[in-house]
Amino acid sequence: MGHAERLRAELNALHEAAGSPTLASMASLGSKQLPPVSVSLSSVAGWLKGPAVPSAGAYTRYFLALVRHLQGEAQKAGSDFAPRPPQYWEALLGRARTERKARGGRPPSAPADHGPAPAPMTLPPATPGFTGRTDELDQVLRWLQPPDGDGERDEEAAAIVVSAVSGMGGVGKTALALHAAHQARARGWFPGGTLFADLRGYGDEPIGAAETADRMLRALGVKTRDLPPTPDGKIDAWRQKLAELAAQGRPLLVVLDNVRDPAQADALLPSTPHRALLTSRHRLSAMPVRRIELKPLSAADAVALLDLALRAGGIEDDRVTTQPEAALEIVQLCGFLPLALRIIGALLRDEPGRPLAAQARELADERTRLDALEYDSAESDERPLAVRASFELSYRHLTPDARRAFRLLGAAPGVDVSTASAGQLFDQGPAHARRLLAGLARAHLVEQRAQSGADQEPAEGERWSMHDLLRLFADERGREQAAYDGRDAAVARLLDHYLATAQAADTHLQTTPGWPLPDDFTDRGQALEWLEAERSNLVAAATAAPAHHAAATGLVLALGTFFDLRHHTNDWLNLSTAAVGICRDAGDRHNERAALDGLGRALIRAGRFKEAVDVFTAVLDLCRETGDRHVEAITLTNLGQALAFLENFVDAVNVLTDAAALFGEVGDSLGGARVLGILGPIQINLGASEQAVGYLTEAVAFWREIGDRHAEGVTLVNLGLALVGAQKFREGVKAHTDAVALFREHGDHHGEADALNNLGAALIQMRKYNEAAEAVLSAARLSKEIGYPQCEAKALANFGQLLLRKRKLDKAVTPLTTAAGLFRETGDRHSAASTLDLLGQALAEQGRFHEAADVGSQDASLCRELGDRHGEGIAWKNVGLSLCQVHRFDEAVEALSTAAALFRDTGDQRREAEVRVQLARASRGRHN
Repeated sequence: MGHAERLRAELNALHEAAGSPTLASMASLGSKQLPPVSVSLSSVAGWLKGPAVPSAGAYTRYFLALVRHLQGEAQKAGSDFAPRPPQYWEALLGRARTERKARGGRPPSAPADHGPAPAPMTLPPATPGFTGRTDELDQVLRWLQPPDGDGERDEEAAAIVVSAVSGMGGVGKTALALHAAHQARARGWFPGGTLFADLRGYGDEPIGAAETADRMLRALGVKTRDLPPTPDGKIDAWRQKLAELAAQGRPLLVVLDNVRDPAQADALLPSTPHRALLTSRHRLSAMPVRRIELKPLSAADAVALLDLALRAGGIEDDRVTTQPEAALEIVQLCGFLPLALRIIGALLRDEPGRPLAAQARELADERTRLDALEYDSAESDERPLAVRASFELSYRHLTPDARRAFRLLGAAPGVDVSTASAGQLFDQGPAHARRLLAGLARAHLVEQRAQSGADQEPAEGERWSMHDLLRLFADERGREQAAYDGRDAAVARLLDHYLATAQAADTHLQTTPGWPLPDDFTDRGQALEWLEAERSNLVAAATAAPAHHAAATGLVLALGTFFDLRHHTNDWLNLSTAAVGICRDAGDRHNERAALDGLGRALIRAGRFKEAVDVFTAVLDLCRETGDRHVEAITLTNLGQALAFLENFVDAVNVLTDAAALFGEVGDSLGGARVLGILGPIQINLGASEQAVGYLTEAVAFWREIGDRHAEGVTLVNLGLALVGAQKFREGVKAHTDAVALFREHGDHHGEADALNNLGAALIQMRKYNEAAEAVLSAARLSKEIGYPQCEAKALANFGQLLLRKRKLDKAVTPLTTAAGLFRETGDRHSAASTLDLLGQALAEQGRFHEAADVGSQDASLCRELGDRHGEGIAWKNVGLSLCQVHRFDEAVEALSTAAALFRDTGDQRREAEVRVQLARASRGRHN
């Protein structure tokens, strides 16, 4: 095909996609150009029908405006036509003009003829409701484009004529291939024909290459009497036909659907200038093809597909747009899989009055979800409208070992497995387990992804996941074959593996020197990497296996240090809560105590101190039942810490004193040091900073002596606060600086952020503002990186306070506003209120009184929620003063009256008197 002919084909395809506007409407676009271009109807008709090509100059400018307009209309009409950039049209037009000039200019008029016979076409209709896949469609079209369509393509790329779309069953491979093929045909790329053959590779009777060649030769017009009788003869005839079409300059596109075995397709693949497009559930890695692996749709595209499915056939169904939350839940439960969404669309079309929420509730039950994803109809024997049946086509072609592996993966708790974990599940070594997993990945029944970390062994670094619906199918098949597969024993092996490895990792996290370290990990960093990679699986393993209560409790104990270190509070709470329930159901009092201890520590980390007190009180009762004095001492320490966080300092001191005595009895000096570390902050809160310094100095010396550098860092943070409280700023700064270094050494980023923030606060008090700014901004950046909003808020509040001290009022507004928002998000209303107070001051001092009044109102509301009546009075006072400045005297009087009443109720006579003076002025202003 020449360039001029290609230009006409592309322009005609675009004209049709835009709704076939009239020649007059297209020609009229010329008058809207600057300067206007006069274009005749015959010129536009000549470009569409041939043989004319737009000339240089004004016609080129008009032509580019025309295609831009037509592409816009095509998009509005919802056409699948992929828009082309202006550079493409300009280059194609230039090549067409060059070609015409080389042939002697404009061809002379010739008697009209009917042209060549239409190219053979056996493509099925494009799938209705096709949406999304824009990037994938563009990529396939680039691959299909014949070599003379783009002068920039290199010869090596043009020589690869076979492309493949692969992916799991139901992901939309055929739909993408058909849309690409229809677009390529509309653009006139394949005058030799566009042929389609379903090779039924996953059916009971796959179609061989010779039978496919026979059908395609017939489609190309070869008579029955001329077809060779033997399979080899048919293949030879097919190749001869391809050669004839190539010699005539008539490239052909062949679409081969459902290829399972390369032998089905190898003999049919053409060479340049022809193109072939294959679809397969396998990767077809042995074939020299360019391949796109389709994934499930994005959430937005899945919702759009569901909407199109409900509106199919022109039905006015607005359920997706009017019930967006339920629509999103449905597409999530369908795993964003196009087949599942089409089935749900068909079911919902049959029940136009059914709310989407009702359909979502039906899908939410995992036990019956695959039953719900079935429609009592079928497109063909090969494409049943049922997700289960679609998956079955892939499953039944696996080897017996691979089928067993697939079924056992359905029993594995969590979102994925490592190769090593899969080996435990399969009861196979890592090498054999990997071969099984790789085979499942080639069939798109699992997905492989590599972990980062160049020093990791493949069995550790590789991870394998499964689509949610495939997991349900695997679990269903696995339950049917549970006895044959040894399913219960397989799950037990996996849980034992998780527990043993988690315990080994936990040993590496313990910072007390001298403990023997297992060789499962080379160092602490590798242990942390494994825990992070397996975190969701470890939680799922413990919560999903009530029959294994010992493993559940063992994981609670093994993961506590990790969860605390990395602030994975929700995981800690979920795992601990589940373990408590499992142990109670099993009547296991010993492990129940251990699970409750983990739950209490998780509640402290979550800031739920009252609940933590209740839990540790229950643990204390269990300890006293058994007479275990050492565990009782540990529990008293935890209880004392929870009471201290509740600011019940007297009870906390009493409980911790008892704990210290018990630790002395049993000779546990580490426990005694921990008690000192908690008593120190209590004394800070009681205003006894010197006594706090004594406790914490003794604790730091102990941790330093035994070489527990992480515990030393934690205690140094509190020692720094005590020293600053005792006005010993230099010593406090040194303590915080040492803590930062120790946390960095141990990879405790949360501790490092806290220490940096405390360091900055101390430096602010010393008026070392430049050093302070560096510290608090480092804390804020690190906190944002690791997802630690509590510390980020504190650091930004400190930075705002620093800017206020430097009288950079305008710059203080942003960090204070952000800090107040973060405090609210994290539930720290006390800090939010104090930060809003600072923010109001900054705004008022800039003369931004309306904003200051709004911020003060928010501050007052928070103080009221907290029961802080005095703080609320201060907030209303600030609101009233700001409102007076902008002459909003009625509102000012109300705010100041409220403030005066609150100061009276809280006994602050001085502030009450000050407010009443301001109230009198506001009243006069109102009357004036």
